[in-house]
Amino acid sequence: MSFSNPAASAKDSAPAYRRALFALLGDQDSLTVMAEQPEVLRSLTDGADPAVLRCPEFPGKWSVQDVLQHLVDTETVYAVRYRLVVAQDRPEITGFDQDRWATDLAYADDDREVLLHELATVRRRNLRLLRGLPQSAFARVGLHAERGEETLDDMVRLGAAHDLVHRAQIERILKTVQAQS
Repeated sequence: MSFSNPAASAKDSAPAYRRALFALLGDQDSLTVMAEQPEVLRSLTDGADPAVLRCPEFPGKWSVQDVLQHLVDTETVYAVRYRLVVAQDRPEITGFDQDRWATDLAYADDDREVLLHELATVRRRNLRLLRGLPQSAFARVGLHAERGEETLDDMVRLGAAHDLVHRAQIERILKTVQAQS
């Protein structure tokens, strides 16, 4: 299963996408994976030439810079989604077109340090919320536009697996781009 989830086919591929992400996460603790992400990303990208970080793996694909910006935007989206599910009854959860965001939101413009700082800040806030919730809150449900009913627990597990996908993607991009240099 590819972990790519283009907006045009997101609804049709949602069940397979969820299964693949849950399998990737396995029995790892979601909050631990999420807490480690900012430092793992810093470690993966430390010392990399900014030109390497901005170079896409292949034409039409994302660069490390694009992936970092995607992770910041995704974390910001998660912040809203988590709060909607906790504080409202069965809220609608809108999907987003990640490729359109990458193009229209000028992903190549920010710098690595700014992105890592923003990710760490929003992630800490989300973890503080999640760790402070009673266990019963994780059974609360949102109605995702592409995936249907989704518990807060599912959302957190998918988010942690999403982290793992993008860690591997960054490693792969760096290896590919450095080999091409």
